Amino acid sequence: MALKKYSPTTPGRRGMTVSDYSGLSKKGPEKSLLAPKKKHSGRNSYGRITVRHHGGGNRQKYRIIDFKCQKFDIPATVLSIEYDPNRSSHIALIQYEDGEKAYIIAPAALKVGDVVVSGSTADIKPGNAMQLKDIPVGTFIHNVELYPGKGAQLVRSAGDMAQLMAKEGNYALLRLPSGELRNVPALCMASIGQVGNIESSNVNLGKAGRKRHMGVRPAVRGSAMNPVDHPHGGGEGKSPIGRPGPVTPWGKPTLGYKTRKTHNRSDKMIVRRRKA
Repeated sequence: MALKKYSPTTPGRRGMTVSDYSGLSKKGPEKSLLAPKKKHSGRNSYGRITVRHHGGGNRQKYRIIDFKCQKFDIPATVLSIEYDPNRSSHIALIQYEDGEKAYIIAPAALKVGDVVVSGSTADIKPGNAMQLKDIPVGTFIHNVELYPGKGAQLVRSAGDMAQLMAKEGNYALLRLPSGELRNVPALCMASIGQVGNIESSNVNLGKAGRKRHMGVRPAVRGSAMNPVDHPHGGGEGKSPIGRPGPVTPWGKPTLGYKTRKTHNRSDKMIVRRRKA
């Protein structure tokens, strides 16, 4: 899907781009697949802010997505391709032959009127879902489960796709969008194709207000504060941070500091780390 550019009629319009929503086929969501979505503004159950810079933003309803795709061998027709405020990718409303409706992540080549199906007998075409053991090596996939039956957890963002590199025993080797090579149980489900809305990462917000509409509040640089407020603060004029590396307001290393545990149970599944 292409991007729509604006003329620089105001400072906020200069360079501003939005997704061209002409490919979407429906204005309103399916009401039976909506759920309430409460805002917490970064606060925990005690009312204390645990995630900074959250708050405000437009009201949203959650779209219930079928990440499991377990209605096997029942064809479903794509009724519409819709916008979802909760994710970067678009979603597709499908209706099974028995009348049930569901939302799925919309792959790039899916169109209204197409038929999708889950199961081992499905064709290798965008939108169809099956277990990794039934997918040919080299196929591009998305919506990948990490644990059989739990629902898709990997490769769900706009424009993402993983590649099935090999199958050996009970595991399939995937190359993820980050470059990581990882073994996943071969009984896990995955969908064929690349996630749609590919140009999403190229959108230029153009003005601070659009970030506020998304529920993101302003962030102040630590170097602009006083030493009492932030470890980066103080100094004459525009000073360096005065430390070996950047830290949080509480003195913990940040901005590139690796926080993943060194002895995770899933370490044995990673064949090659990202950025290796």
